[in-house]
Amino acid sequence: MTGATTREQPADPATSVARTAVVVPAYQPDARLVALVDALRAVVPESPVVVVDDGSDRRCGGVFRAVRALGAVVLTVPVNRGKGHALRTGIRWVHDRLPGHGVVCADADGQHTVVDVLRVAARSQAEPEAVVLGARRFAGDVPVRSRVGNAATRWAFAATTGTRVRDTQTGLRAYGPGLLGDLLAVRGDRYEYELRALLEATRAGRRIVEVDVATVYLDDNASSHFRPVADSLRVWAPLLRFAASSLGSAAVDVVALLALHALTGSLLAAVVGARLLSAGVNFAVNRRLVFPGGRDLPLRVAAARYVALAAVLLAAGYGLLALLTGIGLPLLAAKVGTDVVLVATSYEAQRRVVFAPLSADRRAARRGRARGRAPSSAGRPT
Repeated sequence: MTGATTREQPADPATSVARTAVVVPAYQPDARLVALVDALRAVVPESPVVVVDDGSDRRCGGVFRAVRALGAVVLTVPVNRGKGHALRTGIRWVHDRLPGHGVVCADADGQHTVVDVLRVAARSQAEPEAVVLGARRFAGDVPVRSRVGNAATRWAFAATTGTRVRDTQTGLRAYGPGLLGDLLAVRGDRYEYELRALLEATRAGRRIVEVDVATVYLDDNASSHFRPVADSLRVWAPLLRFAASSLGSAAVDVVALLALHALTGSLLAAVVGARLLSAGVNFAVNRRLVFPGGRDLPLRVAAARYVALAAVLLAAGYGLLALLTGIGLPLLAAKVGTDVVLVATSYEAQRRVVFAPLSADRRAARRGRARGRAPSSAGRPT
C-alpha cells in the first residue's frame, strides 16, 4: 500500500473539534499571534491551544503573556532550535498530557485564517488515520520565492515518492491521535521536519488529504523566518540523499562493469560482479541514510529483502543489457539505458518493501529494549 493524496472539501467548521489541540510554533511573534489565539478561544473555547515559544527574545514577552491570559498553554524553549523542534515540543506535550487528542499545526504569522484551521481540524477528526494538509492554490499575488520553491519541491516529492501533493510546504496540517507517536520519531529541527513528516507518511502508506485554504501573504511574506538558501537545502536534503545514493551506486556499478568486462571478457561475470559491489554500497547507504525506517529493521530481515530484490533486478538488468547490446548498442549506452529503466522500480521496491518501516508500536518497543525510554523534548510550561 502506498500513500495516496485526495483533495476533498472538509466538514463544516462548526463541527466540534474539542479533541483536537492547536499547536502554534512561534519565533519572534507579534500581535498576529494574539489575534489568532483570541479568535480560536472565542470560536472553540473547548479546544486546547498550545503555543511554543522557540527562543524568542524579551521584546516578545508581552505577546506570550497576552496569549497565556487568553487561556493558551505556553511552552518555552530557552534557545531557538527551529520550527521542527518547536513542533515536536508541542506535539509531545499533547501526546503526553492529552491522550486521545489529535493535533492541528498552524503558523503564528497570520497566514492561516481561523476558519481554515477549524476546517482542517474537522477533516482530521473525520479521518484520523490520514494526514490532512491545508493546501494553498498559489493563485494571484504570491511572492516569487514561495511560488517557485513550492513548485520545485512538489515536483521532486512526486518524482521520489510517486505521490502528488499540491502544497508540500504548508504549515497548516492536522494529525489524528494515532499519528502523534510517528511524528515524534521524525528527525529534523528546522524546516526540513515538515517535509520529512510527509515522506514518512507516504512510506507508512498514510493517505494524504488536501483541503483548499486561503492563500494569505502579508507584506510579501516579510514575517517569514524561512532562509531561502540554508533552509531550502534542509528541506531538499531527504530527496537529495536518495538521488546521491542512486547516482553513487550507479557510478560504482558502471566502473566495476567496465573493469570486470575488460578483465574477464564475460558479460555475465561483469554484470554479476558489478551489481554485487554496487548493491552492497547502495544497501548500506539507503538503510542508514535514505530510508530511516530501515534502521529499525533487524539487519537480517532488511538484507534478505534486499538480496531478493537485487536478484530480480540482476536478472532484469542482464536480460535488458543482452537485448540492447545484441542489437548493436554500445555497452556503456546500453548500461545507462538499463539503469534508467530500473531505477524507479528499485526505489519503489525499497520504499514499499525492503525498508518499509515498522509500526509505531513495534518501533517504540524495539527502541525501548535497545536503550530504554528516550528523554522528553525540551520545553516547559510557563
